[in-house]
Amino acid sequence: MSENSTPTNRLAHSKSPYLLQHAHNPVDWFEWNDEAFQKARDEDKPIFLSVGYSTCHWCHVMERESFENDETAALMNENFVCIKVDREERPDVDKLYMTFVQMATRSGGWPMSVFLTPDLQPFYGGTYFPPSGAYGRPGFPDLLKGIARAWNEDRAGVVESAQSSAQTLVRYMDVGEPGDFEGGWNAVYDAAFSQIAGSFDEEWAGFGDAPKFPRPVQHDFLHAYAATFGNDEAHRVSFATLRAMAQRGMNDQLGGGFHRYSVDEEWIVSHFEKMLYDQAQLAISLLEAHQISGEMEFAEAAEKTLRYVWRDMTHLDGGFFAAEDADSAPRHGADYKEEGAFYVWKKSEIEAFLPQPHAQIFCDFYGVKSEGNAPKQGDPHGEFRGKNILFEAQSIQIVAKMNGVTVREALESLENSRQTLFEARQNRPRPHRDEKIIAFWNGLMISAFARAAHVLNNPKWLRCARSGADFVLRELFVEGELRRHFKDGAAPTPAFCDDYAALCRAFLDLYDASFETKWLEGAEKLADEMAAKFYDEERGGFYNSGLDPHVLVRFKEDYDGAEPSASALAIEVGARLFHLLGREDWREKAERSASAFAQRIAGVPSAMPLLLRSRMLLDAAPIHIVVAGEKAASEELLAAARQGFSLQKHLVLLDEKSREFWAQKQPFLREMREVDGQSAVYVCRDFACLRPVTTPQELRELL
Repeated sequence: MSENSTPTNRLAHSKSPYLLQHAHNPVDWFEWNDEAFQKARDEDKPIFLSVGYSTCHWCHVMERESFENDETAALMNENFVCIKVDREERPDVDKLYMTFVQMATRSGGWPMSVFLTPDLQPFYGGTYFPPSGAYGRPGFPDLLKGIARAWNEDRAGVVESAQSSAQTLVRYMDVGEPGDFEGGWNAVYDAAFSQIAGSFDEEWAGFGDAPKFPRPVQHDFLHAYAATFGNDEAHRVSFATLRAMAQRGMNDQLGGGFHRYSVDEEWIVSHFEKMLYDQAQLAISLLEAHQISGEMEFAEAAEKTLRYVWRDMTHLDGGFFAAEDADSAPRHGADYKEEGAFYVWKKSEIEAFLPQPHAQIFCDFYGVKSEGNAPKQGDPHGEFRGKNILFEAQSIQIVAKMNGVTVREALESLENSRQTLFEARQNRPRPHRDEKIIAFWNGLMISAFARAAHVLNNPKWLRCARSGADFVLRELFVEGELRRHFKDGAAPTPAFCDDYAALCRAFLDLYDASFETKWLEGAEKLADEMAAKFYDEERGGFYNSGLDPHVLVRFKEDYDGAEPSASALAIEVGARLFHLLGREDWREKAERSASAFAQRIAGVPSAMPLLLRSRMLLDAAPIHIVVAGEKAASEELLAAARQGFSLQKHLVLLDEKSREFWAQKQPFLREMREVDGQSAVYVCRDFACLRPVTTPQELRELL
């Protein structure tokens, strides 16, 4: 990326770290705005739209090869109006044109490169284009010349193609008529489980072939499915995959935090980028696995991830940063970057920092070799030759036996060695950090900290969750309106449905962790604003974005991918508002929204696992565990109530401060009181309550 100190284009005024990376390009970049669209109309030029994000490896490559090249930039400036978009800032623009690219090319990714008419209709698109023809792709300068020639010599054909593409996108947006299923929702849940479990890799775990991406929504569905239908196979495939990710190269074994995906099937070679949404969702999946199994390995992996976020991804005032890059300089003073340079080790480097026998124990446990440990499948070009990616290659019992020490001695050695190498690694050049604070991803992260506080009864994680929520409330609301992101101030971009939905869920989770009713009031208020802006009153479902004349199509997201869809989150919020606070209107919205996707779900139910879990929650008979008494006197009862995993369990603290709130929301709680001066617990299944109990043992027996 260019290191010029003088801004050369309009992007210098952006709040997006990605756009700022391009502020010194010789390309005459515009942001996505009226000025750019008007220029295209006035000069009768097509638009070149480039979409990416600041930690995107191939975005950096295309910038270096093409956007920093004076000759290529001159071609772009002469023939096109060039617009640069941060996909994380404008997910509506990204979704629209990525759908076009995927339809046209059967693949997608970033950087995304799309050519539009001045009316913003797409007619040609792809992803990365090299500077000269390679990889079966045309060279970018040749492509620019060809598109310009077609625009000037075959305008009618180009416009006709663009109009046809726009009509196809409109048809794609239509998710079909709301409906039900033959066999009901249970048949859909079974089909989704069969599809997910059928793709399980029995040898290495994970779902599907390499590259293997984490998709935490699958784990969330599997946990709910197992709890609802008693299916141990769902637990098995989920837990095996979570273990593989936690133990092997996709997890930063020294500093914590999960990388974006595994290049190979064995989970060794990673694409080393770290995204906030992965940390948040995987922490939640690991916490649920711990609740279900009781295995501390899952809790420790979750806490390691949370420590990474708090240490390296948190604003001084509490919000959470978006991502860390995969690339970094291999040493100070180097004028180039390499994938994973911050994370990989030569064996000689490890031996220089660790004395024997500790170096040997460490190398045996983490698979370190003199020639490097990357499998050929994950390193076909030999980029990691002589380098090692840390992963648990042997069990601790085998390593202890190999080195003639006890298991306890081996564990202590590894702990000390990890700390030594972590401190040594801190002296390396760090990867670029995208310090954009996105409302959606912060909502996911606040939920993770809040759930860790709830599950592990750890007040530190509650402080982190509160700090993140306070930051959002303080910095991302401008004149009462939620904004999409913050970077040295709130950006002007309005929030999207996923921002609202994730924050609603975060506030509900904060209540579960703190029992402060202000979070429930905040969740209700935000949910109602979300419905007013995004809910489709006619057919159900939630639009991803608000009305915008410059975005051709409003989508209702129908895929829970690396990030959960807005509709799935909104349905979960609706189910929880109904069960916990008695909001019948939200039950109706949640039911209609799930049914709105009936045709898409029937085709590939595994595409929407979080939506299915949310529907499962909506249909489940609620279990209210009501602790009547002051919090300080009820800690043992609350700890007992938190144990175990249940999809439909709702924990309420009925103290004097909250009694009036709960009497208004759920009248059936009104008469619940302490018993003989002691805190008492009332367990209510589907609004029918059992006799109160006053000891943790009695409560555990009831549950």
